[in-house]
Amino acid sequence: MAAGVVKTPGNVMTLGYSPCPNDTFIFYALVHKKIDCGGINFTEHIEDVETLNQMALEGRLDITKVSAAAYGHISGGYALLRSGGAAGRGCGPLLVSRERFSSLRGKRLAVPGLMTTAYVLAGLFDSELRESIIVMPFDKIIPAVRDGVADCGLIIHEGRFTYKDYGLNLVADLGQWWEEETGLPIPLGVIAAKSTIPAAARAQIDSAIKASLSYAYANTNETMDYVRRHSQELSDEVITNHINLYVNNYTMDSGSEGTGALETLLEMARQKGIFQANI
Repeated sequence: MAAGVVKTPGNVMTLGYSPCPNDTFIFYALVHKKIDCGGINFTEHIEDVETLNQMALEGRLDITKVSAAAYGHISGGYALLRSGGAAGRGCGPLLVSRERFSSLRGKRLAVPGLMTTAYVLAGLFDSELRESIIVMPFDKIIPAVRDGVADCGLIIHEGRFTYKDYGLNLVADLGQWWEEETGLPIPLGVIAAKSTIPAAARAQIDSAIKASLSYAYANTNETMDYVRRHSQELSDEVITNHINLYVNNYTMDSGSEGTGALETLLEMARQKGIFQANI
Protein backbone atom coordinates (compact mmCIF):
# COMPACT_ATOMS: atom_id res chain seq x y z
CA MET A 1 0.00 0.00 0.00
CA ALA A 2 1.33 3.44 -0.90
CA ALA A 3 2.39 5.67 1.93
CA GLY A 4 -0.25 8.11 3.09
CA VAL A 5 -3.19 6.23 1.61
CA VAL A 6 -5.84 5.40 4.17
CA LYS A 7 -8.95 3.80 2.72
CA THR A 8 -11.28 0.83 2.83
CA PRO A 9 -10.03 -2.78 3.00
CA GLY A 10 -8.28 -3.58 -0.26
CA ASN A 11 -7.64 0.14 -0.71
CA VAL A 12 -10.49 0.59 -3.19
CA MET A 13 -11.61 4.03 -4.29
CA THR A 14 -14.67 4.88 -6.37
CA LEU A 15 -13.99 6.81 -9.57
CA GLY A 16 -16.67 8.52 -11.62
CA TYR A 17 -16.42 9.61 -15.24
CA SER A 18 -18.65 9.87 -18.29
CA PRO A 19 -18.97 7.47 -21.23
CA CYS A 20 -17.71 10.20 -23.57
CA PRO A 21 -14.62 9.33 -25.62
CA ASN A 22 -12.35 11.81 -23.89
CA ASP A 23 -13.05 10.35 -20.43
CA THR A 24 -12.86 6.69 -21.41
CA PHE A 25 -9.64 7.45 -23.30
CA ILE A 26 -8.12 9.09 -20.22
CA PHE A 27 -9.14 6.50 -17.62
CA TYR A 28 -8.87 3.20 -19.51
CA ALA A 29 -5.38 2.31 -18.27
CA LEU A 30 -6.17 3.46 -14.74
CA VAL A 31 -9.21 1.25 -14.19
CA HIS A 32 -7.75 -1.72 -16.07
CA LYS A 33 -4.52 -1.73 -14.03
CA LYS A 34 -2.30 -1.10 -17.03
CA ILE A 35 -0.18 1.28 -14.96
CA ASP A 36 1.21 1.41 -11.44
CA CYS A 37 -1.43 3.04 -9.23
CA GLY A 38 0.56 2.68 -6.04
CA GLY A 39 -1.67 0.01 -4.58
CA ILE A 40 -4.96 1.84 -5.15
CA ASN A 41 -7.74 -0.10 -6.87
CA PHE A 42 -10.34 1.98 -8.68
CA THR A 43 -13.98 0.98 -9.10
CA GLU A 44 -15.42 2.97 -11.98
CA HIS A 45 -18.90 4.50 -12.11
CA ILE A 46 -19.69 5.58 -15.67
CA GLU A 47 -22.55 8.11 -15.78
CA ASP A 48 -23.57 11.22 -17.69
CA VAL A 49 -22.01 14.40 -16.36
CA GLU A 50 -25.06 15.74 -14.51
CA THR A 51 -25.49 12.43 -12.69
CA LEU A 52 -21.84 12.68 -11.65
CA ASN A 53 -22.46 16.25 -10.48
CA GLN A 54 -25.32 15.07 -8.28
CA MET A 55 -23.33 12.11 -6.94
CA ALA A 56 -20.50 14.46 -5.98
CA LEU A 57 -22.96 16.85 -4.35
CA GLU A 58 -24.05 13.92 -2.18
CA GLY A 59 -20.44 12.88 -1.52
CA ARG A 60 -20.95 9.44 -3.03
CA LEU A 61 -17.70 9.22 -5.02
CA ASP A 62 -14.08 9.36 -3.89
CA ILE A 63 -12.75 10.80 -7.15
CA THR A 64 -14.94 12.06 -9.95
CA LYS A 65 -15.25 14.10 -13.10
CA VAL A 66 -17.67 16.99 -12.59
CA SER A 67 -18.69 20.01 -14.60
CA ALA A 68 -16.40 22.95 -13.94
CA ALA A 69 -19.41 24.97 -12.79
CA ALA A 70 -20.46 22.19 -10.41
CA TYR A 71 -17.19 22.49 -8.53
CA GLY A 72 -18.55 25.67 -6.99
CA HIS A 73 -21.09 23.52 -5.16
CA ILE A 74 -18.76 20.78 -3.92
CA SER A 75 -15.51 22.61 -3.17
CA GLY A 76 -16.10 22.29 0.56
CA GLY A 77 -15.84 18.52 0.39
CA TYR A 78 -13.63 17.97 -2.64
CA ALA A 79 -10.20 19.15 -3.70
CA LEU A 80 -9.21 19.84 -7.30
CA LEU A 81 -6.80 17.56 -9.09
CA ARG A 82 -4.63 18.98 -11.85
CA SER A 83 -5.02 16.14 -14.37
CA GLY A 84 -7.86 14.53 -16.28
CA GLY A 85 -10.11 17.56 -16.72
CA ALA A 86 -11.47 19.20 -19.85
CA ALA A 87 -10.59 22.73 -20.87
CA GLY A 88 -9.41 24.41 -24.00
CA ARG A 89 -10.19 26.77 -26.85
CA GLY A 90 -12.69 26.20 -29.61
CA CYS A 91 -14.43 23.46 -27.63
CA GLY A 92 -17.22 25.14 -25.68
CA PRO A 93 -20.95 24.36 -25.67
CA LEU A 94 -23.08 25.34 -28.65
CA LEU A 95 -26.54 26.89 -28.59
CA VAL A 96 -28.56 25.43 -31.46
CA SER A 97 -32.12 25.64 -32.77
CA ARG A 98 -34.31 24.27 -35.56
CA GLU A 99 -35.93 27.62 -36.37
CA ARG A 100 -34.15 30.95 -36.59
CA PHE A 101 -35.31 33.38 -33.89
CA SER A 102 -34.97 37.15 -33.68
CA SER A 103 -35.21 36.91 -29.87
CA LEU A 104 -34.59 34.14 -27.35
CA ARG A 105 -37.06 35.51 -24.79
CA GLY A 106 -39.51 32.84 -23.65
CA LYS A 107 -37.96 30.12 -25.79
CA ARG A 108 -37.85 26.63 -24.30
CA LEU A 109 -34.20 25.76 -23.76
CA ALA A 110 -33.06 22.15 -23.31
CA VAL A 111 -30.02 21.93 -21.02
CA PRO A 112 -27.90 18.97 -19.87
CA GLY A 113 -28.26 19.94 -16.19
CA LEU A 114 -28.47 22.93 -13.88
CA MET A 115 -24.95 22.39 -12.55
CA THR A 116 -23.31 22.04 -15.96
CA THR A 117 -20.88 24.58 -17.33
CA ALA A 118 -23.09 24.84 -20.42
CA TYR A 119 -26.04 26.07 -18.34
CA VAL A 120 -23.92 28.61 -16.47
CA LEU A 121 -22.44 29.91 -19.73
CA ALA A 122 -25.91 30.30 -21.21
CA GLY A 123 -26.96 32.43 -18.24
CA LEU A 124 -23.85 34.56 -18.53
CA PHE A 125 -24.36 34.95 -22.28
CA ASP A 126 -28.06 35.92 -22.13
CA SER A 127 -30.20 35.95 -18.98
CA GLU A 128 -33.33 35.41 -21.11
CA LEU A 129 -32.16 31.87 -21.74
CA ARG A 130 -32.95 30.96 -18.12
CA GLU A 131 -36.66 31.78 -18.35
CA SER A 132 -37.93 28.42 -19.67
CA ILE A 133 -35.62 25.50 -18.95
CA ILE A 134 -36.06 21.82 -19.79
CA VAL A 135 -33.47 19.55 -18.17
CA MET A 136 -32.60 16.30 -19.95
CA PRO A 137 -29.60 14.01 -20.58
CA PHE A 138 -27.14 15.61 -22.97
CA ASP A 139 -27.64 12.95 -25.66
CA LYS A 140 -31.41 13.65 -25.79
CA ILE A 141 -31.09 17.37 -26.51
CA ILE A 142 -30.49 17.28 -30.26
CA PRO A 143 -33.50 15.00 -30.93
CA ALA A 144 -35.63 17.17 -28.62
CA VAL A 145 -34.81 20.32 -30.60
CA ARG A 146 -35.27 18.51 -33.91
CA ASP A 147 -38.69 17.21 -32.83
CA GLY A 148 -39.93 20.51 -31.37
CA VAL A 149 -39.93 19.39 -27.73
CA ALA A 150 -37.59 22.34 -27.11
CA ASP A 151 -37.08 25.50 -29.15
CA CYS A 152 -33.35 25.49 -28.68
CA GLY A 153 -30.74 23.44 -26.89
CA LEU A 154 -27.30 23.50 -25.34
CA ILE A 155 -25.19 20.78 -26.87
CA ILE A 156 -21.95 19.46 -25.44
CA HIS A 157 -19.48 16.68 -26.13
CA GLU A 158 -19.79 15.04 -29.55
CA GLY A 159 -22.99 16.95 -30.37
CA ARG A 160 -20.91 19.75 -31.85
CA PHE A 161 -19.84 17.34 -34.60
CA THR A 162 -23.32 15.98 -35.41
CA TYR A 163 -25.99 18.68 -34.88
CA LYS A 164 -26.01 19.72 -38.56
CA ASP A 165 -26.96 16.17 -39.51
CA TYR A 166 -30.27 16.79 -37.71
CA GLY A 167 -31.05 19.98 -39.62
CA LEU A 168 -30.22 22.28 -36.69
CA ASN A 169 -28.73 25.76 -36.86
CA LEU A 170 -26.01 27.34 -34.76
CA VAL A 171 -27.33 30.24 -32.68
CA ALA A 172 -24.16 30.93 -30.67
CA ASP A 173 -20.85 29.32 -29.83
CA LEU A 174 -20.69 29.93 -26.08
CA GLY A 175 -17.06 28.87 -25.87
CA GLN A 176 -16.10 31.47 -28.47
CA TRP A 177 -18.13 34.08 -26.59
CA TRP A 178 -16.35 33.16 -23.35
CA GLU A 179 -12.91 33.41 -24.96
CA GLU A 180 -13.71 36.82 -26.43
CA GLU A 181 -15.05 38.05 -23.08
CA THR A 182 -12.25 36.77 -20.85
CA GLY A 183 -9.30 35.83 -23.04
CA LEU A 184 -9.19 32.53 -21.14
CA PRO A 185 -9.70 28.91 -22.20
CA ILE A 186 -13.13 27.56 -21.43
CA PRO A 187 -13.16 25.33 -18.31
CA LEU A 188 -15.58 22.50 -19.06
CA GLY A 189 -14.89 19.71 -16.58
CA VAL A 190 -12.55 19.02 -13.68
CA ILE A 191 -11.47 16.02 -11.64
CA ALA A 192 -12.12 16.31 -7.91
CA ALA A 193 -11.08 14.06 -5.02
CA LYS A 194 -12.59 14.00 -1.55
CA SER A 195 -10.78 16.35 0.78
CA THR A 196 -10.61 13.55 3.35
CA ILE A 197 -8.15 11.68 1.12
CA PRO A 198 -4.67 12.65 2.35
CA ALA A 199 -2.84 15.19 0.22
CA ALA A 200 -0.05 12.71 -0.54
CA ALA A 201 -2.59 10.21 -1.83
CA ARG A 202 -4.30 12.86 -3.97
CA ALA A 203 -0.94 13.70 -5.51
CA GLN A 204 -0.42 10.01 -6.19
CA ILE A 205 -3.82 9.78 -7.89
CA ASP A 206 -2.97 12.85 -9.99
CA SER A 207 0.23 11.15 -11.12
CA ALA A 208 -1.67 7.97 -11.93
CA ILE A 209 -4.12 9.89 -14.14
CA LYS A 210 -1.21 11.42 -16.03
CA ALA A 211 0.32 7.96 -16.46
CA SER A 212 -3.04 6.62 -17.66
CA LEU A 213 -3.25 9.34 -20.31
CA SER A 214 0.33 8.70 -21.41
CA TYR A 215 -0.50 5.00 -21.73
CA ALA A 216 -3.51 5.84 -23.90
CA TYR A 217 -1.35 7.85 -26.29
CA ALA A 218 1.24 5.08 -26.45
CA ASN A 219 -1.36 2.29 -26.87
CA THR A 220 -4.09 3.95 -28.89
CA ASN A 221 -5.50 0.86 -30.62
CA GLU A 222 -5.92 -1.01 -27.35
CA THR A 223 -7.46 2.00 -25.63
CA MET A 224 -9.84 2.71 -28.50
CA ASP A 225 -11.47 -0.70 -28.13
CA TYR A 226 -12.64 0.39 -24.69
CA VAL A 227 -13.62 3.86 -25.92
CA ARG A 228 -15.82 2.38 -28.68
CA ARG A 229 -17.70 0.17 -26.22
CA HIS A 230 -18.96 3.28 -24.43
CA SER A 231 -19.28 5.66 -27.37
CA GLN A 232 -23.03 5.24 -28.02
CA GLU A 233 -22.54 4.08 -31.60
CA LEU A 234 -20.48 7.06 -32.69
CA SER A 235 -18.43 6.74 -35.84
CA ASP A 236 -14.66 6.38 -35.55
CA GLU A 237 -14.30 9.80 -37.17
CA VAL A 238 -16.46 11.49 -34.53
CA ILE A 239 -14.68 9.61 -31.73
CA THR A 240 -11.28 10.71 -33.00
CA ASN A 241 -12.40 14.33 -33.46
CA HIS A 242 -13.87 14.29 -29.96
CA ILE A 243 -10.64 13.06 -28.35
CA ASN A 244 -8.47 15.43 -30.38
CA LEU A 245 -10.60 18.40 -29.27
CA TYR A 246 -11.17 17.65 -25.60
CA VAL A 247 -7.92 15.87 -24.66
CA ASN A 248 -5.09 18.39 -24.76
CA ASN A 249 -2.34 20.00 -22.69
CA TYR A 250 -4.86 21.14 -20.08
CA THR A 251 -5.89 17.52 -19.61
CA MET A 252 -2.40 16.50 -18.61
CA ASP A 253 -2.07 19.48 -16.26
CA SER A 254 -4.57 22.31 -15.92
CA GLY A 255 -1.80 24.72 -14.91
CA SER A 256 -2.31 28.25 -13.65
CA GLU A 257 -4.26 29.28 -16.75
CA GLY A 258 -6.77 26.45 -16.38
CA THR A 259 -7.20 27.13 -12.66
CA GLY A 260 -7.61 30.83 -13.33
CA ALA A 261 -10.29 30.14 -15.92
CA LEU A 262 -12.22 28.02 -13.42
CA GLU A 263 -12.01 30.70 -10.74
CA THR A 264 -13.21 33.33 -13.23
CA LEU A 265 -16.19 31.21 -14.30
CA LEU A 266 -17.30 30.56 -10.72
CA GLU A 267 -16.93 34.21 -9.72
CA MET A 268 -18.92 35.44 -12.75
CA ALA A 269 -21.66 32.91 -11.99
CA ARG A 270 -21.85 34.04 -8.37
CA GLN A 271 -22.07 37.69 -9.40
CA LYS A 272 -24.95 36.88 -11.76
CA GLY A 273 -26.73 34.83 -9.06
CA ILE A 274 -26.94 31.81 -11.35
CA PHE A 275 -26.15 29.28 -8.63
CA GLN A 276 -28.41 30.64 -5.96
CA ALA A 277 -31.42 31.15 -8.22
CA ASN A 278 -31.65 27.66 -9.59
CA ILE A 279 -29.86 25.10 -7.40
